Order: sequence, then structure tokens, then C-alpha cells
Amino acid sequence: MKPMFTVHAGEYLTGLQIEKRFRKFHVWVPAKDTGVDLLVTNPAKQKQVGLQVKFSKDFLSPDNAPTFHKGLRACGWWTLNRDKIKKSMADFWVFVLYSFDDRNVQFLIIPPAMLLRTLKRIHGNTKTFNVYFWVTSKNKCWEARDLNRSDQSLIAVHQYSNPSRDVTRFLNDWSTLKRRLS
Repeated sequence: MKPMFTVHAGEYLTGLQIEKRFRKFHVWVPAKDTGVDLLVTNPAKQKQVGLQVKFSKDFLSPDNAPTFHKGLRACGWWTLNRDKIKKSMADFWVFVLYSFDDRNVQFLIIPPAMLLRTLKRIHGNTKTFNVYFWVTSKNKCWEARDLNRSDQSLIAVHQYSNPSRDVTRFLNDWSTLKRRLS
């Protein structure tokens, strides 16, 4: 039996965050799956924004070195289809990274065209992208898939630099969503 109504953890956390930050906006769950998981509206301005929400459990396991635990806040993993990103009807894709160690939630809010451009620059024009977004304790966010152990360690100690993989500008940046709705 197919459930009639389900909201996954990422959708719930995203909706909660939006309602906390923007009291005048409304968050809706579409009745039909069209690739938009949440619809955010501003009734006063009659504007709306569609969100595709992706959730990942925290992949920062106890087996990781202590350096990683000290330097990284959350590590998420997603498998994304290039065509779905390209044809997305959502205005933004929201990647929700939940850290079980400190119950901290990080959000990466990125327009699908920018997401696709970033992933193609890093991984080439493949059909499927395996993506690791890592958030550091100093509020940087990196796409860390396929990095060697040395580069991963540099991320954890805040010494890594690679503009192609730096997605920090989208980390917890709710201002673009607010601008679109204002």
C-alpha cells in the first residue's frame, strides 16, 4: 500500500527552518510529486518558490579520525541524476545535513542550474553524480567526493582551497529565497 501522505525528515526540518526564519511565509506540501517537495509562499506579495529537498544522514562516523570529528560539523552523501537536475521545476534544491553528534542542521540552498554547473565542473558530464557535501566547524562547505585522503584531511583542518569545490556561498544562505519572495 502506498502511503497517502509522507514528509521525510529533510522536508520537515526545512519547513521548520523557514517558518522559524520567515513568520509571514507559508510552507505547503504539494499533493502530487512533480519534483517540488515544498512550496513556499508569501501571501502579501503573491509570490511563490518551489523547493526540491534532499536529506542525508550524517556520514561522519565514529570510525573517522579525531581530526575529522573536530573539524567537520556534518558530512552528507547523495546520488543525483543529471537529467533530473537539468529538468527540475524547483527554484532551489535544498540539501539538509543533520549532525547527530550535536543535533545541528545545516542547509545548502542552491538553484538547480548552479548545482548542475558546479557538479559538471567537478565531475564532468556524467549521467549520475555521487556527491559528498562536507560542512566544517568554521562554516565552510565543500564537495568532497573523489578527493584523496590528504585533501580530505586539509578540509578537516581548515587548510583546503579549491574554488571549484567550494559551495560555502550557498551554505545556510536563506537570503536568495527571501529576495525571491519579497
